[in-house]
Amino acid sequence: MQPPQRDIRSLLRAEIRQQLAVWREPAYRADQVLDWLYRRRVTSWEGMTNLPKSLRRKLYESYALNGVLLKALQGADDTTRKFLWQLPDGALIESVLISANPALYGEPSDRHTLCVSTQVGCAYGCKFCASGLDGWKRNLGVEEIVNQVLAVERWRGGQADQPAHPQDEAGGVSETRVGRTVIADVRLVNNLVIMGMGEPLANYDHLLKALRILNAPWGGGIGARKITVSTSGLVPQIRRLAEESEQFQLAISLHGATDAVRDRIMPVNRKHPVRELLAACEYYQERKGRMITLEYILLAGVNDASEHMQALAEFATRLSAKVNLIPYNRVAGLPWECPAEPIQEACRTQLQNRGVKVTLRREKGGDIGAACGQLRLRTLRDLGGRPPESV
Repeated sequence: MQPPQRDIRSLLRAEIRQQLAVWREPAYRADQVLDWLYRRRVTSWEGMTNLPKSLRRKLYESYALNGVLLKALQGADDTTRKFLWQLPDGALIESVLISANPALYGEPSDRHTLCVSTQVGCAYGCKFCASGLDGWKRNLGVEEIVNQVLAVERWRGGQADQPAHPQDEAGGVSETRVGRTVIADVRLVNNLVIMGMGEPLANYDHLLKALRILNAPWGGGIGARKITVSTSGLVPQIRRLAEESEQFQLAISLHGATDAVRDRIMPVNRKHPVRELLAACEYYQERKGRMITLEYILLAGVNDASEHMQALAEFATRLSAKVNLIPYNRVAGLPWECPAEPIQEACRTQLQNRGVKVTLRREKGGDIGAACGQLRLRTLRDLGGRPPESV
């Protein structure tokens, strides 16, 4: 049996240049290939029309050029878009595109943030999250992380010529059909958050290589400081990330600043308790000199009391960190509730009074269930737990 081909979008520029040198192709061919992959975002070798047919044949025979299949697309009233992608093996993952507005970030509305997944499912079992309810299946490959960004940009490029976006939840819509018109010089995604399905730092090597491709001028062209990596608290990997040369941003999915709270809702805390997590964050900050963001989902009656805000303020002050308070986006089948708005506001006020830089996020995508894993989980349940047929 022939081994599966390596996908070319899992390769760095140097690796592509090395292969072309073996084939005795001129060095500039590598940049032509990269231009087709990341600026023009083509989905077939035949589309690379300025390459000799002989080179296109070698590329076809040596490398895969896999895409993702759009199985479902949901749009929220606030312009949030949720994408359910099918991977070549039939697995399902999600990405969420968020258009910023002054009420959310205080920045221009031309900022588009894409939240991407790094695993199929999740093994870390945070009690309030839909991503791990069906268990962990596998890590995503480098190209599967990269392809989420490219596929969304192809979708946007094709949308300009289509009054109604085609959608067929039963059969799916291929990238090629959705993104027939490619806007080569327009980058839709200018901010990237690694906060989708899975624990990003549990897929460390694939994630870092994918981010280097998405950061590179020849690749995604997204600035390192516009890329935020989130973790539920994998201490060794936080320390490892601190040693990397890139200035990626770090966010901690904290959701509780004491062991009592985190033990209750985040099993990872039993292996890496708050004290160790805080020390790793201090090390990261010492090495990088970058502000850390603390993500804190507000759960009614669990982590929204005054004593919880005091502990959170102490944690944040120790790191000079920013806190994002996030009202819980309810997941069907889970018992957690979002605190009432007066309690949300009280939490913010308590932190502000303690000198903490804090944002209370306006809910984005609540009308489409934009919390991680909800669309995938619902689709799998509708199919009786079976992955959908390939299309």
